[in-house]
Amino acid sequence: MKSIYDYTQEQLIEEFLNLGEKKFRATQVFEWIYRKDVQDFDLMSNLSLDLREKLKEHFSIGPLSIVEKQVSQDGTTKYLLSLADGGYIETVLMIHDYGRSLCVTSQLGCNMGCRFCASGLLKKQRNLTAGEMVNQILTVMNDTKERVSHVVVMGTGEPFDNYDHVMNFIRIINHPKGLAIGARHLTISTCGLCDKIEMYAHEGIQSNLAVSLHAPNDEIRDELMPINKTYPMDKLRESLQYYIQKTNRRVTFEYILLKGINDDITHARQLAHYMRGLNAYVNLIPYNAVDEHGLQQSSPYDVEIFKNELLRLKINVTLRKEHGRDIDGACGQLRAKKVGE
Repeated sequence: MKSIYDYTQEQLIEEFLNLGEKKFRATQVFEWIYRKDVQDFDLMSNLSLDLREKLKEHFSIGPLSIVEKQVSQDGTTKYLLSLADGGYIETVLMIHDYGRSLCVTSQLGCNMGCRFCASGLLKKQRNLTAGEMVNQILTVMNDTKERVSHVVVMGTGEPFDNYDHVMNFIRIINHPKGLAIGARHLTISTCGLCDKIEMYAHEGIQSNLAVSLHAPNDEIRDELMPINKTYPMDKLRESLQYYIQKTNRRVTFEYILLKGINDDITHARQLAHYMRGLNAYVNLIPYNAVDEHGLQQSSPYDVEIFKNELLRLKINVTLRKEHGRDIDGACGQLRAKKVGE
């Protein structure tokens, strides 16, 4: 049985027509789910009893099961959620002065194998459906009784390795009759699948694109990120130039600083050279240790030197504030494990 959350409004209309129902009924159901936050077909009072029974026969509805919830000292909440097939995923709610942001997982496991990331320790078992991604948001909002205002697809998995489901997910939550989360409040992160970056340039979705770069040259990036051997940095830069030209959108480069590996002042200069002429900025990220990888966080002193060198070279740069590090909910720490395992 398919989840009702798997469908964009247009796809749901098609399904209703196949069931012999009128278009407007699909729109009514879509609004019940997303505008009125109803998670039970029986509560959709303007639908006939026959239609409600038909919906129960064909579609599942309702939140994911919350297996575990950990709350950080900074207010960040990490949820361990159970999927219908018994798989476990994590999603992280972060509280900012501008709203509530949810870090959504797009795959059960990850095959990218980035050397610094805990998520890749669990190999990809399957892609999540659009509905399983949507339901992460609905489940958290149902639990907190608060609206999620921003979404980052930066949890476990490579979003562009699950391209079609992620596109449907974005369309559902961005739709004015859906969750109506503005495109500028949506960010997709990729480790650099160049063909999909170029495809995304034609989707007409004005969301934010973040690229996990983490290195200033191919030699270091080859060591840290296996994807670089397929899509080296020159090719990545070409694809990003294409994306920027087509969308007129600025790109974010995510750069985790690793002690003695990519945090030298010469690396900052190489990074600045790579970025020259791109409408992009750098988001520097303090490394969150993963026991299995044995890497270390750069010192605050080295971080400051690196950041100041980029600024001197006229590169826009920010330093990411850490969220949820004490509950393994920070960047690169998600691995869908229970406390005590």
